[in-house]
Amino acid sequence: MPWKSSWFQTVAVCVGAACVLWIGAGAVRLAPARLLMSIQPAVLPADGASRFTVVLRDSSGRSLRAAELSLAITAGSHSARLVSSRANHGTIEAEIEAGVLPGTVVLEARRPGGPAVEGRLTVRPYFADRAGDGTPDSLRLRSPADRDAFRRWFRFLAESQAFAARQELPAEIVDCAALARFAYREALRSHDSSWARALRLSALPAIPGVEKYVYPFTPLGAALFRVRPGPLVESDVADGAFAEFADAKTLSLFNSHFLSRDLRRALPGDLLFYRQPQAPEGQERSYHTMIFLGPSQFEPDAQSWVVYHTGPLRNGPGEIRRVSAEDLLRHPEPRWRPVPGNPAFLGVYRWNILRGEE
Repeated sequence: MPWKSSWFQTVAVCVGAACVLWIGAGAVRLAPARLLMSIQPAVLPADGASRFTVVLRDSSGRSLRAAELSLAITAGSHSARLVSSRANHGTIEAEIEAGVLPGTVVLEARRPGGPAVEGRLTVRPYFADRAGDGTPDSLRLRSPADRDAFRRWFRFLAESQAFAARQELPAEIVDCAALARFAYREALRSHDSSWARALRLSALPAIPGVEKYVYPFTPLGAALFRVRPGPLVESDVADGAFAEFADAKTLSLFNSHFLSRDLRRALPGDLLFYRQPQAPEGQERSYHTMIFLGPSQFEPDAQSWVVYHTGPLRNGPGEIRRVSAEDLLRHPEPRWRPVPGNPAFLGVYRWNILRGEE
């Protein structure tokens, strides 16, 4: 009968619809909400300054809380670092800063009991040198906190050698340039307990480290010092334009820049350079550098200090000397006085990685 057929078809459709709804509900239960990650932009220069944003959201639209998530860089830790994260209208936004080494960065986010989600971005090589002094911009310390950290570690390490017994000095410190190179390089390292033991440091000051990069993971690797003139070009990184060794003349010409011939312009951690017309008897080099310490980090004294290595003296290895700036200004030999009237005094210089600070 027609009505029976219609009734049967209706029941069949309803049963079918019920099955569809049941299966659909089951599908929802079998596919829990997932974390979704988006990265903008996905390519950055290795300048140690550019930033990008990672946005995390729930696929179901549920609001996320920062406390229930973890976000970490699982590969490429020298190519980027996590700066901050915050909740924003149900999503989590994390700010990531590019490092100074090119490479691929892998980010992983997860919440307890759920699968992890990964994102990738590319940090490409960067060879800018806006000052034209041959130093990569990516090596320069732009933030006040990094500059202060470098200056304080540089001074601490240089001054500490003046108090060390001769047999405890690093073997590399044989002249004035070697002392400056040593303190410069070690100021950029990670200052942990194993590092302190290797340098025979009995105690470490409460000084934060430089955040932009950690030696030797720099744009130049371990070869921090420029050894030939000219602005930076891409080939410099691999063709010998930079080295681990540099003498006093090279430090003055290619790794630092002239500031003033007035000692009052010097900041702690600046360099004083001299060029003696003739090297005194027993000294092999006419260029000489001293490190302006400012107030001591070892003694409660308000006066300013200078530290330097004499270089070889009278057929001996020489020594590290620490003198007050006031005494240096009254040095019995006028050629060592840091005053404008001394033609041997080249002036106060500042490391190129601090250029722009003045």
